[in-house]
Amino acid sequence: MRRESISTPCARPASSVSPIASNPSSISTRFLFRRRRSRLARPAMSEPRSILVISLRFMGDVLLSTPLIRSLHAAHPGAAIDALVFAGTESVLEGNPDLRQVLTAESRAPRWAQAALWRRLWRKYDLAVVAETGDRPHVYGWLAARRRAGLLPPQWEKRWWKQLSLTCGVVSPPEQARPLSYERLAQAMGIAWKPEMVAPSAGMPAIAWRDVLGFDAERERFAVLHLAPRFRYKRWHTAGWHALIAWLHREGLRVVITGGPGEDERAYVRQVLAGANTPVTDLCGRLRFAQTADLLRRAALFVGPDTATTHLAAACATPTVALFGPTDPRLWGPLPRDGLERPYEKVVALQRRGNVALLQEPSLPCVPCQEEGCEKHRESRSDCLDRMSAARVIDAAREAVSRGVASARS
Repeated sequence: MRRESISTPCARPASSVSPIASNPSSISTRFLFRRRRSRLARPAMSEPRSILVISLRFMGDVLLSTPLIRSLHAAHPGAAIDALVFAGTESVLEGNPDLRQVLTAESRAPRWAQAALWRRLWRKYDLAVVAETGDRPHVYGWLAARRRAGLLPPQWEKRWWKQLSLTCGVVSPPEQARPLSYERLAQAMGIAWKPEMVAPSAGMPAIAWRDVLGFDAERERFAVLHLAPRFRYKRWHTAGWHALIAWLHREGLRVVITGGPGEDERAYVRQVLAGANTPVTDLCGRLRFAQTADLLRRAALFVGPDTATTHLAAACATPTVALFGPTDPRLWGPLPRDGLERPYEKVVALQRRGNVALLQEPSLPCVPCQEEGCEKHRESRSDCLDRMSAARVIDAAREAVSRGVASARS
């Protein structure tokens, strides 16, 4: 099937047409519009030999960009594809077969470090794909390549210069899930969309896991629990975790705890485990993100709040129970490995999508509020998570394990 070059103008929906195109009233505006039209009228360029994908956000956002990277790899199999991400998130792309290398940028780099990165990027690539709407990713895209495609913010005052700098761009509304924006971008570029999430891998053999876990993960079933998200307002309550751990023990599943190295996260894990009367394996802060992915691929169940590890479990095809509070699942619901067969709803007590069961507390009219908890700061409580009963989570976990067993047998 013939594939169009991405240097051709992309077809934009009416909602994404800029004020320049719809109302070229002033002299300066007409001048910019003429420049834009002349650039879009250039003949198609050759197949890109090198591509840079720029995703400068959190770990979960980088993971959500992997279907876009896979789509680019499938469309341009001869191209070398690199990714530029924030330092500390590069492990999300460890072992990714679609990438040649991963470059990093410090989130708060001194000027000399930024200048060094600029020199390193300058016109090194045939194509830059900006997977974010912010200023900094677009500046890096302009530096890296003469041909650029990317996402645009809906606000005209933030969008106009980015739109002028892109060969192809689509507006990404804040109320739209980011993977849907990536799909629209791929379509505008004339390439087929590949919805598959690509989880990282450290390639750890089974014998190595026996040493880490203290049991044979190939023979004994186990569940992975991620107790502590990065921010307090996304936490489920301690009593719920105690009840879930006790139920898993009665069901004959070993319990493995994952988590980040932050002291706040470690303190909450210690608080939960201090009241648990059953043995657990605590790996909090001990695994790289890619190692966590390898662990999740072997697990019979994962339970966790809205965090990057929950997205990772979904991408690894692990039976996943996601505990959502203030976060809107239509925007940030975990994507199963093969993508969503239908979007998440705004609020439903239990939503099943592939290997994911997503729980919310619909008894509160404010759910999902999209705020940082009830007190609107990251260390706030969230009543919607505090009211989510252990019985509901255990029921969802029971069904997830049963579905996973049935899927493995089929």
